[in-house]
Formats: sequence, structure tokens, C-alpha cells
Amino acid sequence: MNMSYPELPDTLIQIEKETLKRWKEEDLFRQSLAANAGGEPFVFYEGPPTANGRPGLHHVIGRTIKDLVCRFHSMEGRTVTRIAGWDTHGLPVEIEAEKKLGISGKPEIEELGIADFNQTCKDSVFTYKEEWEELSERIGYWLEYWRPYVTFHPDYIESVWWIVKEFAEKGLLYRGHKSVPYCPRCGTALSSHEVAQGYKEVEDPSLTFIARVVNDQGDPDPAGRAFLVWTTTPWTVPSNTGLAVHPDLTYVEVLSDNGCYIVAESRVEALFGETATVRTKWKGVELAGLRYERPLNLVPDPVDSGNGWTVVVEDFVSAEEGTGVVHMAPAFGADDYAAGQKHGLPMINPIDDAGCFIDSTALVGGQFVKDADSALVDELRSKEKLFDIGRVTHSYPHCWRCASPLLYVARDSWFAATSRFRETLLANNDQVKWYPAEVGENRFGEWLRGNVDWALSRDRYWGTPLPVWVCDEDRDHLQWIGSFSELSELVGKLPEDFDPHRPFIDDYSWPCAECAGTMRRAPEVIDVWFDSGAMPFAQWHYPFDNSDEFDTHFPADFISEGLDQTRGWFYSL
Repeated sequence: MNMSYPELPDTLIQIEKETLKRWKEEDLFRQSLAANAGGEPFVFYEGPPTANGRPGLHHVIGRTIKDLVCRFHSMEGRTVTRIAGWDTHGLPVEIEAEKKLGISGKPEIEELGIADFNQTCKDSVFTYKEEWEELSERIGYWLEYWRPYVTFHPDYIESVWWIVKEFAEKGLLYRGHKSVPYCPRCGTALSSHEVAQGYKEVEDPSLTFIARVVNDQGDPDPAGRAFLVWTTTPWTVPSNTGLAVHPDLTYVEVLSDNGCYIVAESRVEALFGETATVRTKWKGVELAGLRYERPLNLVPDPVDSGNGWTVVVEDFVSAEEGTGVVHMAPAFGADDYAAGQKHGLPMINPIDDAGCFIDSTALVGGQFVKDADSALVDELRSKEKLFDIGRVTHSYPHCWRCASPLLYVARDSWFAATSRFRETLLANNDQVKWYPAEVGENRFGEWLRGNVDWALSRDRYWGTPLPVWVCDEDRDHLQWIGSFSELSELVGKLPEDFDPHRPFIDDYSWPCAECAGTMRRAPEVIDVWFDSGAMPFAQWHYPFDNSDEFDTHFPADFISEGLDQTRGWFYSL
């Protein structure tokens, strides 16, 4: 018997290309969807990439895993919806638009005009869309690219508005003045999960300065005592208004040739050597209430000095490094801010939105804060308040998109009260089957255990506008809008080509229902991670359309992304 066989392809690549060609000619993906249309649903969520950035080789393994799981369940006869998604808002897009336009920073954006800038953002969001689709096709990763969810589309934005209003009506959104991570280049606050993606090892100053004890009238301490205070942010010393010690640590008075210094007992040898002369000992709580001389007088005292330049006790103080005495600048730093509120310490903030000292600041006016460190150290030296200056390598947060060092600054922002649901989040996480299990228990579990309220608003341009209108006469008069129809009831019929983005949405206003003021939209946009996290609802334009589809596709059976997304998209979902 004579047998004939097809000619063996020359290479594996040739086999792949022939297979892909046959799949395309047969429209095999759509055929598989149609064949399993009545099967038991297997719900898969595709995380949305930003299409103004190129795909890379690292995306191949992740997409292979996704396809493997989805294809397996499809072969078992289950219906597997694989809707593609595009993340199209936020700093990733804005930064690329700035580069394209040859501008940098918010002042130049506003000089150009928000409308023109946002149009550039919109025009650029799909720069590499074809490359993403070609990569998916080439590796055999099937996605429904013919009906993707796109975060800048009006229908998607309307669903996000609905979610936000639901939060507001449940009392889960509030405007607060808190210390938040702030990017001076991008000019906006960031959320805690964004901060987690941008830590870098950096070298910073290690400054120990002298804070001389005074009495209640401001006169020098008769015993000549002074606290030694450690910080890695010399630029915050002009804003110092308090010192913190741990209530249960032992502190000692050390006599040296240059003075009489108070430090934690466990830090004496590191600071003074083995032969240091130790005199009086106290528990930290006994030092509470002592007053000290302001270390640098470069900006005026606040009108209400409150309990300023006083020693307070706080449990977060540690003696593992430094001196055991913590420098407190309530305008900068979450712990400092909270302690300042608790103990009545005044807040001094001489920093502008670009992270520079305001021009009226003596010595360092106009300088970027990090660039001012050396001048401030020299000023302490000239005032005989410098004990030691060195360098320390430590992990410091940077902007996840522009790589600028972040500053912790007290600012107004809108927050989602996620911390109220910490225990619920942890209980839900226990129901998730993680691979590997330790990622869910350790990395993600620890993240949830440390959950803080989500700083939801961004002082930027290209994003989903925060749907809250504020009275210009009384800022406590608020109105949250949860749909375009709600908006049209207040402002009249919206145009057919209605664009909910800035600056167009900012033009809509109406009379306040509670006073003679006018309701105007708060200028912020929403964190881009909230956008992508809304996809289970917004991909269906829920609740305005496709309620049955949403019910069928929520919650997900399977998601798979890179480890970084445990504190990004996984969290925002």
C-alpha cells in the first residue's frame, strides 16, 4: 500500500504560521465562542494595558498562562468571554503627550490649554494598539478585540460615575486634608497602591541636629540640655514644630565636650562611643511637655503656634537607628501629620506645588526642596545646631510613571473610606484561591492588613472627571452626579457628541439648591486605577445596559497578572 504524507515544514516557526493562518481563515476563535454559547460560564477578566506603550517579551508568559487556562475551560465546553480592554487615562498617557508636545509640567500644559492637551492624549492612546493585537495573535492568545472596553469612552465613564455616586450615598467618600504622597513634577497626589510600585534604593543625607531645651518663656535651660534629633529630610527642618519620643523607652543625658545631650539609652554607644558619660535617666513619658528652641527660623511662625516646639510621646518612635528622638514636621509625613493633629502642633508649609520653597523663604526661596538640603545643613552648622551629617542608603518612594521622588505633603484630596472594610477585605481574600498561595497570604494579605483610605482624586487633566459639584459660596454643599441623564436634568439636553472630559465638563454649572451660590465641578479627575478597577461593571455599561450580561460575568473565576498588580489592578478591582 502506498501512503502519502504532507510535506514536513522546514521549521517550527513555519508550523506556527501555517496554524495561525488556518485559524484565521476558519475564524476558529469565533467558532469556538459560538459552539460553547450555551455552556456553563467561566468568567475571565482581562487586565487592560496602556496602548501608548509597546508590549514587551515579559507580556508573552503572562498571556500564555491566561490563554492556557481559558482554552482548557473552552475545550471542556464552557463559555469563556474574553473581552479585551484598554487603559487610556492617567499619567502614563499624559507624560507621553507632554513629550510629544515638547512641554513639561502643569504650568506649560495650562498655557497650551487643557482642550488641546487632552486632545493630544486622546490621539495618542492607541499608538501601539496594532502591536498589542499582533503580539496576541502571534502567540495564539485569543481576545475579543472587536468589542473591547475602553476607559475613555463615555459609556465607560458613565458607569464609573455611577459607582462613585453609590460610594458617596453610602457615606464612603469624603474630602480631607491629610498628608499624602505627592509628585512635584506631575503636580498631583498618588494613592498608597501607586506608591507601592515606585520604591527605589537612594542615598540621602543622614542629619542629626541639635534642639536646645528652653523653659516656657523661651529662656535657655539652666542645665544647657539639648535633644539630638535625626532625620533624612533636611528640607523639612524649617517646618519642624515638634519632637517625638517613645513613652516606654529609656532616655539619658549624655555629657560631652560640646554639650549635654538627650538621646535614647540604646543609641549612646553608636553616637558617643563606649566611654560616654551618662547622667540622668528618664522614661520617654517623663520628657513629654519639655519645650525647645526652633531649629531654623527661615519662615515666620504661624499666627497660632498652638503647642508648637514641644516634646510629645508617640508609639511609632523607634531607637533602632538615629537618636530615638523624631523630628516632627506635621505638614510633611503621615505620622507627623497625625501626631500634629493629636497634640496641637502647628503646620508650617513653605512649599509650592512644584516642590520648591516659596520665594519668600529665607536662604532657600525658589529652590527645589531636595536641592536645598546642603544650604540648610550649612545654616544649622553656622547656628551651632549641627551634630552630625552623613549619608544613608534607604528605600524611598518615587512616582511610578515619571520616577520623580515623592514628597509627603498635607493637601486637600478626596478619599474613599476603604479602611472601614479592612476586615471584610481580609475575609474575602481568604476565599480566593491564589497561586502561589503565599502571594495571597503574605504580599496581598499584608497589604490589606495595612489598608489606608484611598486618595481617589488627582489634580490632573486627562482622566475620568470626579463627578461632584461644589457650591462656590459654601463648600459643604455638594452634589454627586451618577449619570449623564442626571446631569442633563440640571443643565438641559446634552449634545449628541457629549464629551465628559475636561475642560468641557467644567463648563456645566447650576444654582445651588441650598443657598444663592452656584454649583461648579470640583476640578479633580479620578485615579486611573479606579478606572481599570471598575471594568467588571463598566465593560457592560452597567447599570444602564446589559444587566443580564453583568449578572452572568460577576464575579470572576480567573484573573492572572504580574506580581506588581497585586497592589495595583488586583487591589482596585
